[in-house]
Amino acid sequence: MKYCPSLFAASRRLAREVVVGDVGLGGTHPIRVQSMLTCDTMDTAACMQQTEDLVKVGCEIVRITAPTVKDAANLEHIVAGLRARGITVPIVADIHFKPEAALEAAKWVEKVRINPGNYADKKRFDIREYTDAQYASELERIREKFVPLVELCKARSVAMRIGTNHGSLSDRIMNRYGDSPLGMVESALEFARIARDCDYHAFVFSMKASNPKVMIAAYRLLIARLNDLGADWNYPVHLGVTEAGDGEDGRIKSAIGIGSLLADGIGDTIRVSLTEDSVHEIPVARALVHEIAVAAGAEALESGLPTAYDPYEYHRRDAGQVNVQGFSLGGTDLLRVALCKAQHAVLLEKIQGGIDPGEYRPEIVAEDLSVLEVDPREISKVAALHSETSPRLVSVPDGIELNPVHAFRLLAAHLDPRHPILLKDTLTPAEPPANSLEALLRSSAVLGSLICDGIGDAIFVRNEKSPGAALRLGYNILQAAGARIFKTDYVACPSCGRTLFNLQETTARIKEATSHLKGVKIAIMGCIVNGPGEMADADFGYVGGAPGKINLYVGKNAVKFNIPESEAVMRLKDLIAEHGKWVDPAASAT
Repeated sequence: MKYCPSLFAASRRLAREVVVGDVGLGGTHPIRVQSMLTCDTMDTAACMQQTEDLVKVGCEIVRITAPTVKDAANLEHIVAGLRARGITVPIVADIHFKPEAALEAAKWVEKVRINPGNYADKKRFDIREYTDAQYASELERIREKFVPLVELCKARSVAMRIGTNHGSLSDRIMNRYGDSPLGMVESALEFARIARDCDYHAFVFSMKASNPKVMIAAYRLLIARLNDLGADWNYPVHLGVTEAGDGEDGRIKSAIGIGSLLADGIGDTIRVSLTEDSVHEIPVARALVHEIAVAAGAEALESGLPTAYDPYEYHRRDAGQVNVQGFSLGGTDLLRVALCKAQHAVLLEKIQGGIDPGEYRPEIVAEDLSVLEVDPREISKVAALHSETSPRLVSVPDGIELNPVHAFRLLAAHLDPRHPILLKDTLTPAEPPANSLEALLRSSAVLGSLICDGIGDAIFVRNEKSPGAALRLGYNILQAAGARIFKTDYVACPSCGRTLFNLQETTARIKEATSHLKGVKIAIMGCIVNGPGEMADADFGYVGGAPGKINLYVGKNAVKFNIPESEAVMRLKDLIAEHGKWVDPAASAT
């Protein structure tokens, strides 16, 4: 089962063409960039203005939530107003729970997004066993609800996204496949089969999760399943890490998930989901496509070579241990951050001068490492390491004509597993990125992708020249990839018309109150749609339950209900304390 022709070279996957309004997806079309409105769908003027603002910064497809039939009906006025202004960008209606809202929206928009996990399904998860007959009955119930939408979209030439979310799988899927990438894929395929039975093919898949490892595995598994099903299952895919958060952390997490797949030739349209104003998503998405996406027609390298990892399930490569500069690398040891000697010296001088670096402390000096660099294409030289009696720290030399992701995968495939690997974010350090965003995206996509493959025991950050920024970037890549948790971790969704509180302001308040809680993971969700599921690996959750009211969660379980928003942050702190994870912040130095 393969999701791309080769893990050691990339060529863009050729998907069938799906047309959304006047924008083509798949085929030879460029990778499209899209975003979503944050305002109330009933506020026609605000929706038109936000759409116009997005188009001005390069957004090619705009999504608007339609949680009710009333919201869906107002899409008529929004679309008519935009067209009267000469704005032709395709509009996508985002649907959860209500098939009748989807049927109304499909009258007015160019595309409808449905979530298989909650289309015509209830919000509450039931723990039960489904017999084959019961499961078939559930599918027939879904078919009855879904076919009318398919037929309407087919008649009106409206496209569709079958968009699975890790956070909102149905009880039918959860009980049979679990909360897993396989469950995400099977959920989407159930709906795709119904669409195909109606001879409807104008649809796109997505497999979104807030955890980049889960997201990457789900998309890979989806493409592998589509390949196995046959050549006519080559539907386009929309990429995104949902609930990525804000600031540098949100950009890094998005670059890891989206960048990893783009580097393997997967993806026809993308959205970067930030807890910020939507216009800030577009420059990040456009930069990702420019920096990472691969062209069609690249020649595969050693496509038949066995991999050193399972691309569908994360396992860290089991390397031997080496001791360097007071740190142990390999095995189950923490991944460490290496900097060049000059950067390391600057940071040490600042620390000695009394500047507290907080959690970002310099660790390894790259030039002082006893690292053996081997071109992974020179198999005899790599094989010579097999006779080494002790583990050696190994890396790839600069200047070779390989993408660093493919180079390190190839090295891991040939290298005896007992030798740990030092990852580099670039093999051409003399060609630095033009700006800090490009540096962040390149480093995150390369290092994060490899870490999510289970490859690497230390990372060397070279795209960012500022010592402090390079160190912070290295640490934050490890955190976003789930390799090393050293600070409070946040899962925060982007705002939309379903959101029941101001996400940006609330996220800032929660971070101000909790950012000192090292290792605690907090989810901040504007509504119930993806909340419980995306909090699967969070310790605590803050979720909009009703206007002005907040529900608090421990893991996926709601434990406090209808808390006034003015009290909710304090009550969250109390909940964290109840579970023994609260510590008071250290007193500020005076």
